[in-house]
Amino acid sequence: MILVAGGDGTINEVVNGMAGSAVPLGILPAGTANVLANELGIARNMERAAESVVHWVKERVALGLLATATGETPRYFLLMAGAGLDADVVYHVNPRTKEALGKIAYWIAGLAKFGQRLPEFTVECEGRAHRTSFALVSRVRNYGGDLEIAPTISLLDDEFEVVLFEGSTSLPYVKYMLGVVARRTSAMRGVTILRTRKALLSGTDRGQVYVQVDGESAGLLPASVELVPNALTLLVPPGFRARRPARVEEAAWTTSPTR
Repeated sequence: MILVAGGDGTINEVVNGMAGSAVPLGILPAGTANVLANELGIARNMERAAESVVHWVKERVALGLLATATGETPRYFLLMAGAGLDADVVYHVNPRTKEALGKIAYWIAGLAKFGQRLPEFTVECEGRAHRTSFALVSRVRNYGGDLEIAPTISLLDDEFEVVLFEGSTSLPYVKYMLGVVARRTSAMRGVTILRTRKALLSGTDRGQVYVQVDGESAGLLPASVELVPNALTLLVPPGFRARRPARVEEAAWTTSPTR
């Protein structure tokens, strides 16, 4: 097996070297905000996590694959791909501030966007086109370590949960953030949540739209995201499968004025 000690970005680098392999991957959580550790229920204390490795079990999981049209090498991701506002924040966060302040550095970079206009782009999946300024294509519920945006997805599913936020400025995101904190994303006007295995994200003529995978900047739109089934053997705590969220029967939710 391979054990990697680090944050989500470090884990992503290892995953890109292991995709398609049968060798099990385990993590010893570190880094700024270890989304994967939170998702799996692994103790953030590295010594405690190391002591529990002998009890972990193997799960074969899918990976996402992001390909951009701007020349970057396609990248696998275990957790999520984001385009628009969050990827813009990831791109512009100050590395020294991140090293000194951790997750607070992302909040500082995000607050710098308040009141600004946001470039909108189109996400196509399941035969429909959606206009958005922030798209999250996720394999996990956790976002940023302690928030949940995609409410029902699991690494055990062979799908993405796609969460799309409408708005040409950053002002609606104050409401969206409150909804995320209250875990009421799926009931919010201006938010669309759906399931898919592939999505196309078009560019825009109103400025660059950044893309990120697993919290690391990954280029610019246009891009495609697709699911690669049976791509990685992941070591997880024995209770992880039992913690799988209940699957909502509907294939998609779209907020409407009646909500």
